[in-house]
Amino acid sequence: MIAIYKRELKSYFQTVVGWLFIAVELALFGLYFYVYNLRYGYPYIRYSLSSAAFIMMIAVPILTMRSFADERHSKTDQLILTAPVSVGKVVIGKYLAMATIYTIDIAVICLAPLLLKIFGTVPILENYVAIFGYWFYGMATIAIGMFLSSLTESQVIAAVISFAALFLGYMMSSITGFISSEGNIITTILSAYDLYTPLSYFMNGTLDLTRLFYYLSIIVLFNFLTMQSIQKRRWSVSKKAIGTGVFSVGLVVIMIAAVVVANLAVGQIPYTYTSIDATSTQIYSLTDESKEYLKTVDQDVTIYYLGEEDDSAEILELLRRYEDLSDHITLECVDPNVNANFYQTYTDTAPSSGSVIVVSDQRSTVVDANDYFTYEMDYTTYSYEITGFDGEGLITSAIQYVCMDSDTLPTVYEITGHGETLLTDGYSANFTEALSKANINLSDLTLLEVDEVPEDASAVIINGPTTDFSEDDAQKIIDYINGGGHVILNTYIGATDEMTNLESILAAYEISVCDGLISEQDSNRYYQSPLYLLPNIASSDYTSNASSYYIFVPETMAFTYGEDTDDYTYTALLTTSDSAVLKKNYTAMESYGAEDGDETGTYTVALAMETADGGSLVVNGSITLFTDNADKVVSSNNSTYFTDIINTMVDTTGVETTVIDAKEYELSTLTISSGAATVYGFGIMLVIPIVLLLVGIVYWVVRRKK
Repeated sequence: MIAIYKRELKSYFQTVVGWLFIAVELALFGLYFYVYNLRYGYPYIRYSLSSAAFIMMIAVPILTMRSFADERHSKTDQLILTAPVSVGKVVIGKYLAMATIYTIDIAVICLAPLLLKIFGTVPILENYVAIFGYWFYGMATIAIGMFLSSLTESQVIAAVISFAALFLGYMMSSITGFISSEGNIITTILSAYDLYTPLSYFMNGTLDLTRLFYYLSIIVLFNFLTMQSIQKRRWSVSKKAIGTGVFSVGLVVIMIAAVVVANLAVGQIPYTYTSIDATSTQIYSLTDESKEYLKTVDQDVTIYYLGEEDDSAEILELLRRYEDLSDHITLECVDPNVNANFYQTYTDTAPSSGSVIVVSDQRSTVVDANDYFTYEMDYTTYSYEITGFDGEGLITSAIQYVCMDSDTLPTVYEITGHGETLLTDGYSANFTEALSKANINLSDLTLLEVDEVPEDASAVIINGPTTDFSEDDAQKIIDYINGGGHVILNTYIGATDEMTNLESILAAYEISVCDGLISEQDSNRYYQSPLYLLPNIASSDYTSNASSYYIFVPETMAFTYGEDTDDYTYTALLTTSDSAVLKKNYTAMESYGAEDGDETGTYTVALAMETADGGSLVVNGSITLFTDNADKVVSSNNSTYFTDIINTMVDTTGVETTVIDAKEYELSTLTISSGAATVYGFGIMLVIPIVLLLVGIVYWVVRRKK
């Protein structure tokens, strides 16, 4: 076999074929690498590889067409057929020689992520998983091309039928989509020759051992078929021709059946063990919070995915992990193209394709595909870009909802009517989403229209009123707190009206607002400006998950409060350094430091008060504390702080409130100068391929003259 391997490998470099294959592959990969990675700055190599995968249908037939067809045409195959070498060694030797040529390209492509790393953060593991999948995809196509070359003595015919076969495998997913029907034996059989879909899993950052086994089985099967093709030709003049032919057909059937059974068996292994999440942000992995919750699920839950089972969508990857981690969760795929009205059993509005319906014996809920991702406006292009993947948070919340014991969800009311900034105004999507994922309703409440805060109020939010409460409205809030209610109050430094009645709510619990704006003098305790605080965080139930990172508090007021008594207890949640300045005349301040009339010391900018009757009041000095812009500064820790407060206040008896934050979807684009992009791009796309091709031509011409 080694002799065959060396002979074949040498022959590819003695002719132009090997050099041409390497050059063409690198040139076309280089083209896409230049456009996607160097010009657009994408740190993911999958964009280039996915585009280059189409080229394999052209390049592979060029490489494989001569492997056996040329020898049959020139009759040199007689030497091999009569040589004391097994057919298996001949086939494997030839295959490994072609695989080596292809692997040279892969080795060069492996340098691409390292090149990108020069310009910024690159998901190295994810990129190499994509290259690894691309390598096996190519190895499988080479095995197919070699088999088809063994069926004919014409290189042209071998190349044409190889292209047709590889094109069929590339397009098989689309072909079966046109004729898709649940339980259709034809589409099931055709899908067994879907070469490209397994590659998409690797491209999405999943080291999928099931798909890897599929490619390995394709390689083994077509090498075996090539051996059978050669074996039959080897014995074609034998007296045992008929018997050997029958035996070969039977062996082929057995081998195909063995490959099918083996793939089916591997497919039954739990997804948790066969699929490794290699993404840099772990978007396919479940957090410990979800795993712990799934251990408590004791009701049967069915998750319907509205799409095909072979979809490589992120959400489907995630759903398989839910199914593996709980015996009570079952995943079913429902193709909306086949069963268009399936959703009507659970909702009146048709969900988007790829959506999820979560169902238990008690209730059901829909998670629409449009909500999986979080978006952010890119003001350079005035278009929205995907910034996060919220699949786990939404699915865990949906399972909690359908399994909860209570009939109604807790309700948090936002007070309106005094110029408040509502969370639902669009500036606080992260915070409203946190409530939604905690299965908590958020509703408006105008105190003027009610005699008292409704009994179903689990908590009340008063977010930066700009005009004062009426005396009656203030008393309703006091009565609510005294009755065991919970209030979050954010003050607003820019309010122009006297807030006598609003301040009376605080005064009822011996809390007062300091007259002025806080300017932090400790550079470790502010971000960019002394008015943008990163305060010290106390350890408490209200900050249980947020205390390990910064909370961003821009332009804040401060509070003073009384001593703990039997009636009231206080916890300073967020405090400044001891060098902070209270700017009394902040509208006309000339510096951030202490000026005439200003005071210096440690200030409390967020405070929790609890009553003996179970009521509570959390006051924050900044109206922008609960906005998405502030949340982004500290990687969503402001919304974590908000969630901690809500979880501490809201009675969630019978309602699970495990809240999972959205995960970062992709790394930021790289910043690459035009000059660097041009130099590296043209080097890979033109210089290296042209040099290789010229070397091959010169070497071939020199040998011809000898």
